[in-house]
Amino acid sequence: MTQTKASPDIAAGRLPQEAYADNFSDLHPLLEPHEAQVEADRCYFCYDAPCMQACPTSIDIPQFIRQISTGNPTGSAKTIFDQNILGGMCARVCPTETLCEQVCVRETAEGKPVQIGQLQRYATDHYMAENDTTPFTRGAPTGKKIAVVGAGPAGLACAHRLSVHGHDVTLFDAKEKAGGLNEYGIASYKSVDNFAAREVEFVLSIGGIELKSGQRLGDNLDLAELRASYDAVFLSIGLGGVNALGLENEDKSGSIDAVDYIADLRQADDLSKLAVGRNVVVIGGGMTAVDIAVQTKLLGAEDVTIAYRRGQDRMNASDFEQQLAQTNGVKILTWAQPKSLVAENGSISAIELERTEDQNGSLTGTGEVITLPADMVFKAVGQTLVQTDLGGALTLEKGRIVVDADRKTSLDDVWAGGDCVAGGEDLTVAAVEDGKVAAEAINAALSA
Repeated sequence: MTQTKASPDIAAGRLPQEAYADNFSDLHPLLEPHEAQVEADRCYFCYDAPCMQACPTSIDIPQFIRQISTGNPTGSAKTIFDQNILGGMCARVCPTETLCEQVCVRETAEGKPVQIGQLQRYATDHYMAENDTTPFTRGAPTGKKIAVVGAGPAGLACAHRLSVHGHDVTLFDAKEKAGGLNEYGIASYKSVDNFAAREVEFVLSIGGIELKSGQRLGDNLDLAELRASYDAVFLSIGLGGVNALGLENEDKSGSIDAVDYIADLRQADDLSKLAVGRNVVVIGGGMTAVDIAVQTKLLGAEDVTIAYRRGQDRMNASDFEQQLAQTNGVKILTWAQPKSLVAENGSISAIELERTEDQNGSLTGTGEVITLPADMVFKAVGQTLVQTDLGGALTLEKGRIVVDADRKTSLDDVWAGGDCVAGGEDLTVAAVEDGKVAAEAINAALSA
């Protein structure tokens, strides 16, 4: 049994001041023009491009890469934005290694795909540096009004496409800043230089979109009232609840929701003032688990462990993300599930983990217990829809909103997209596609 401490060792300023800027610098710096040219020339420009089929937003990847290779990054960006108006952020955060790059012919032939994500960023960053507005013109006013609730990727994509069609959009968001998880939920080293906020301004530059912050469904927004006041409603409210571990002492200091801490980190003006434990344990196996683990390590935590209840091959985090964690000194402990949280003097001091095994497809505990010292235990075991916000008006499945292929809900005038809908992928690019598809369906319904 590992000895526990009488008090937590949580402190700010664990590193020299200059270390923070270095640790949280851009994970993938922007390609230089020559580098982009060389990389673009590696593309075979496949006619029946598997990369395009693997892209949730169906960007014409061979076309935008060919435009880069011919010295036309502006045209390349327009090709990207035509299908994905948040192409800049998606180039930074998409797990391209499991999407377009995984099926790249270069990858299957020689194990080295064309760096599609990096090329997409090269084009979109070039365009946004040269232009203050999107390459789209707002359509003639239709007189129709749509309420978009949630200014994350799905909401922004939906609002922009609706504005292109000439509809007036009111974009509501619960937070002070728009952007959703792009602003509050991703690792800081994936999106530097306030890019999320700049992209929001870029999207809103189309005009015809009024942003109202501090507006939360179930609080000062009511779905029935929105339906009565607007011609259509699009819900992109995300998942506001966090799954609990269901353990004693979970309410004690040091037991923390990973998404909340990441949001604090993303909004911090001075990372040296953000307190972090010396010993950190993260419960979970997805992207959020990796994001919080790596970032606490970069903040100066000495020992960081991700504990996951199944094998490493079952983790939702991609191989690249797992390798990123390990190369930053994060340990990945598999086949271990939380059994109890140890607390002393009102604070977490350790966590007990039970070894698990797979018995005919069923996860069971073995009875063997491991104890790890922990000043902080981060919960990254998924988020849930706050169903009370919907007032029981919509059909749900497994705690998420049921939608059809057009992202229409069980109500004729309400559509939904992003993390809050059933059967979707928890990816920024998938949320953008939801918003785009819903906008086209709303436009068709209002034009009938």
